[in-house]
Amino acid sequence: MSARKRRSNDLQEKTQTSAPCGLKENVPHQRWNFHFDLWFCLTLQNWILDFGRPIVMIFLPLEWFPLNKPSAGDYFHMAYNVITPFLMLKLIERSPRALPRSAVYLCIITFVMGASIHLVGDSINHRLLLSGYQLHLSVRENPIIKDLKPASLIDSFELLYFYDEQLGHLMWYIPFFIILFIYFTGCFTKAREQKKIPVSGWLLLGPSSLYYWYLVTEGQITELFLLTFLAMVVVVIIKQRKGLSPDSNGLFLFCSFSVTVLLVALWVIYLWSDPVLRNKYPGLIYVPEPWSYYTLHIKQDH
Repeated sequence: MSARKRRSNDLQEKTQTSAPCGLKENVPHQRWNFHFDLWFCLTLQNWILDFGRPIVMIFLPLEWFPLNKPSAGDYFHMAYNVITPFLMLKLIERSPRALPRSAVYLCIITFVMGASIHLVGDSINHRLLLSGYQLHLSVRENPIIKDLKPASLIDSFELLYFYDEQLGHLMWYIPFFIILFIYFTGCFTKAREQKKIPVSGWLLLGPSSLYYWYLVTEGQITELFLLTFLAMVVVVIIKQRKGLSPDSNGLFLFCSFSVTVLLVALWVIYLWSDPVLRNKYPGLIYVPEPWSYYTLHIKQDH
């Protein structure tokens, strides 16, 4: 009798917490609200721990952080590698729709691994900068690299560049944007009052979009970002045919990416005729890195 009652209670509990199409029933009202706390923390730590990382290494005295020890930027990177996946998991938890947990966990694991690879490569790269390495030049064209003996050492530095700027970035950013896209797919509603971005969201839109511009340009992930944005546009079109529109959180993310596309386009137009940067970024999609622009046009002028 007690076993039958226990099974009946379990069945009732499952019925109350699940629904067709991955939607959650009896969703707490907080899940439909604008997640200002998470968006604010995510934007703030992105600016401080990611964008501010190379800046703090420039201004803090070198004597505080010997070249054979982690720098202040390295500690910023370590904090970023812990805080960012935690905030993204909290964002997924707030979703009003049941999202694929296995995909989210796999992305988080890959994200941490890629960001950690980048941590090591970027740490060594900063020490090369202090020795005269020029970011606007390729590895083999750099004055402190091209005359190394034996010449096989240059191959090692090219491998380091590959881990830092290519493999590390891909394993870092691909899962990052997949998680945001997965979250975005759950941010749709029919309720009109849930489709408006509050004032706090509009205030965050500028800093958020500007950071994504930095992420796309410095991370050299224009193709990945554009694919993510186009996928979001497709989802919006499909959902609107079903009478659904992005809620305040989905609209905030979509607007942030839209402004980012505009900022990247303006950045490319501004540097379109720069011969030195053109030589370093010869690919089909020309998007120079901000720090390459800094070492070429700002640092040399001072």
